Parts: sequence; C-alpha cells; structure tokens
Amino acid sequence: MNPRTAHVEPVALGTWIWLASDLMFFAALFAAYFMIREVTNGQAHGGQSLWSVESSHLDFPKALLNTLVLVLSSVACQMGVLAAEHGRVSRTGSLNRIGGWGMREWYTLTFVMGSIFIGGQVAEYATLISEHHSISSSVYFSAFFLATGFHGLHVTGGLIAFLFVLGRTYLARTFTHEQVVSAIVISYYWHFVDFVWIILFTTLYILK
Repeated sequence: MNPRTAHVEPVALGTWIWLASDLMFFAALFAAYFMIREVTNGQAHGGQSLWSVESSHLDFPKALLNTLVLVLSSVACQMGVLAAEHGRVSRTGSLNRIGGWGMREWYTLTFVMGSIFIGGQVAEYATLISEHHSISSSVYFSAFFLATGFHGLHVTGGLIAFLFVLGRTYLARTFTHEQVVSAIVISYYWHFVDFVWIILFTTLYILK
C-alpha cells in the first residue's frame, strides 16, 4: 500500500471539507471577539481598558505550559501517523526504546498529553470561578469562556476519536488500510485543534 493514497480517500476529503467549515466557525468567533473588544474599549477601570483589567486575571505561565503540552502532542500524533504509514501498529522491543514505538504508543502519548491539556484548562476555569470570574461576570469573560470552551469540546472530541482508533487496532486481527486512513484523518483533526489553540492563546493571553 502506498501511504500517499490515503490522502485521496473519501473520508479524508470529507474531513478536510468539515474542518474548513469548522474553521469558518472559529473565524466568526474571533471576529465577534475583536468586535466586542473594540466596542467595549472605552469602558475603563482606573485608566485601563476593560480588556486590560480582565485579562490580567489569566495565568499566562500555566497557559503557556499547557500550550506547549498541546503542541508537543501534535508532534507525537504525527509520529504515530508515520508509524501507521509504515505498518507499525505496535512497538518493537522495550517500551523505553522510543525509536521502536508504533502507532499505539504514539497515539496513547498523544491522548495522555491532550488529557493533560484539558485538565489544565479545567484547573484554570476552577481558579477563575473561585475568584468570581465566570461567563456571566463580564463581557470579556463571556468571550473567554465561550472561545476556550468550544475549543475544549473539540479537544475532547479528538480524545474520544483517539480511543476509537486505538480500540480498532486491538479488535482487528490485522492492521488494515482503513485503519491507516483513520489514523491519518484523526491527525488532520488534531493538528487543526492545535492550530486553532495557538491562535486562541495568542489572542487571549498575549494580545491584551
């Protein structure tokens, strides 16, 4: 099997089309965010804009660490794709020998790192809510929770998809072409949520 043929599969093409429509959704979300920011720019507290005051409550170092985890999970995901394209569904040799890892090991690592990211996001939510910053406390936090919440749902959907792909490798007797395609398609999705988060992180945590 030529791995490149997986890219022309109908399911892969359908995924690209769906991701393009999903990108439009996030683009509309970003547009709404910047529009609200512009409209409320005149609302000041102690000489500072509302956006400046509210964004100061975010934990930039922890968010940066969480972002790094998600970015590295995308690297692990791609390593899993390379293993799948070469027919390596499971590791050869010891678990400590990373060079011999197969798709299962790389995708399991991706799943763990994605779960850590979600855990970090939930922890930040808990901290903000404990400080009385909720989705209804201000227009800024309404935008923050909506944007990051929708992204978090996408990440959670990706984690479920990884479990599905991994489960199929254990239930099937052989590693089939369809499983390779599934592995590649989920990587498209995962890279997409990673890309969207980088934009979100830049917008919410850096462009204050």
